[in-house]
Amino acid sequence: MATEAHCAYCFESLLASLEKRPALSLNEVESLWAKFKGSDTGDNLAEASDELRSPAMNRLLAPSPASTSSSSVSSTSASTPLSTEESSKSSSRSSLSSSIKKTEHEEFPLFVTWNTISRSGHKNLRGCIGTFEAQALDDGLRSYALTSAFEDTRFNPISLREAPSLECGVTLLTDFLPASDPMAWEIGKHGLRISFTYNGRRYGSTYLPDVAREQGWTKEETLVSLMRKAGWNGRKDEWRKVSDLNVVTYQGDRVVLGYSAWQEWRDWVDGSNEGR
Repeated sequence: MATEAHCAYCFESLLASLEKRPALSLNEVESLWAKFKGSDTGDNLAEASDELRSPAMNRLLAPSPASTSSSSVSSTSASTPLSTEESSKSSSRSSLSSSIKKTEHEEFPLFVTWNTISRSGHKNLRGCIGTFEAQALDDGLRSYALTSAFEDTRFNPISLREAPSLECGVTLLTDFLPASDPMAWEIGKHGLRISFTYNGRRYGSTYLPDVAREQGWTKEETLVSLMRKAGWNGRKDEWRKVSDLNVVTYQGDRVVLGYSAWQEWRDWVDGSNEGR
């Protein structure tokens, strides 16, 4: 399932590219995002194994002096049995360490969407590109964050001055199933991937699960729009007459994050690095 940290990583990748600086890795962003949110998970992430982090990350995520004593107790565990609570924490850290390693290498088909938000709150699409081939999240999110920002041919490349107006959406795709009928799907639940033949040519396109609901379309309006997107120019009441219409449904809840939320986190990260 997509998370706000995934969106923050997309912002980190985009802004690092625009500002010509190194970007944090997905694991680093997830660790810092959790600690910034002040959750128990964040505290555990701060104590994850050193091999997952650079020296700079180790210093940033190091325990505060107030918690040093618990680390000292752990260091004497060879001669002093761990209490039930300490044993539980140790097990939790070990489990979390494994989950951090796994997250970076989990693979999903995915889409990254960039929108601009006007002062009045109106949302405009600014770029949306993804893939149906499973991608390791670290590489896939970074790659498609940049591709959708710079290479969506419907728009000019996103510029640094636009950053404060941006919103990022990440959708991880799951549950691909062939539809028994072009209408056998639910608005708001299913994304659609279609292919068909028209005038001897093969066409295809997709809409993510949230599109039809956001646009207020019926199922038929969604299919006609999707076929238009693919390049079909027939009469809208003749959409069923195309040859070999194939519809595949899939699922995936989109998670969004605005620039201001990312910038607040980034300021915290930079502030935590002061004096290092």
